[in-house]
Parts: sequence; structure tokens; C-alpha cells
Amino acid sequence: MESGPSLGRLRWQCRRGMRELDVMLERWLASRYEQGSEAQRRAFHRLLEAQDPQLVAWLFQRERPADPDVAALVDELLAH
Repeated sequence: MESGPSLGRLRWQCRRGMRELDVMLERWLASRYEQGSEAQRRAFHRLLEAQDPQLVAWLFQRERPADPDVAALVDELLAH
């Protein structure tokens, strides 16, 4: 049994209204989410709970997430 939201719900949550964010989030969801560890999936869920200005700060490297798992996921998103 899968924990957390369905893939359809996650896809919807990836749509942030800023093309660059949408592409980064949707790309990781499509290519890495299902193969990711449970810790990565939980970090992705936490990442999607962040407000858009916070996501922009993290994904455009203006700030670093305090949560080490989210920070590692941001690094992976930026490298992907």
C-alpha cells in the first residue's frame, strides 16, 4: 500500500504557475519518484507543501532548506 498522495494528486501539486518550477517538479516526479526511497518521497511531499516564494528561493539557490532531506532533494532537482 502506497503512503502519501496519489501520483495524480502529486502531479496536480507540481503545477505552481511558474513554468520553471512546474518543469523541475514534474520532471522529477515522472522520472525519479517511483524509484526513489521512502525518505525521498517524504521529502518531495514536504517540498510540495512549501509556499511558492519558498520554492523559488530554494530552487533558484537563494536559500537552503533547513530540512536536510529536502535540501538533498533540492540538490537532486537542480542536478536533474
